[in-house]
Amino acid sequence: MASPLLNGHGKFCMIEALFNQPEMLAAQKTLDAVALRQEALASNVANAETPGYKRIDLSTNFQSDLARACASGDSQQISDLQPALAPDATATTTSPDGNNVNLENEMLQMNQNTLLHTLETQIVSYQLSKMRMAVTGKS
Repeated sequence: MASPLLNGHGKFCMIEALFNQPEMLAAQKTLDAVALRQEALASNVANAETPGYKRIDLSTNFQSDLARACASGDSQQISDLQPALAPDATATTTSPDGNNVNLENEMLQMNQNTLLHTLETQIVSYQLSKMRMAVTGKS
């Protein structure tokens, strides 16, 4: 079995190994998902008055798939995950035109998504500061 510190050409890739730790990859994938979800929420708000528009959100499978991949500790499994959007099957149509976007709910979801983005950004920043400390001996 090849060392995770060697690239395909047998050369040392310590930096790559540091960034391929399961915790760092999970934080990166969560940030990817949060950014994608923000796009979906913005689309929902923009289409709140569009007749027949159906609300979209982050696929419900992504969170459970990420949790399973993190529990396995397999960096490749985490790296292979890709967040995706899907129609929201739980959204109910309350408007006669078939649109199922609730503007108040979208704004609440946007606020929660912003908080999650802030949290994940702080986690990544902390991980990077630990790496900087290990390399330079300074914080």
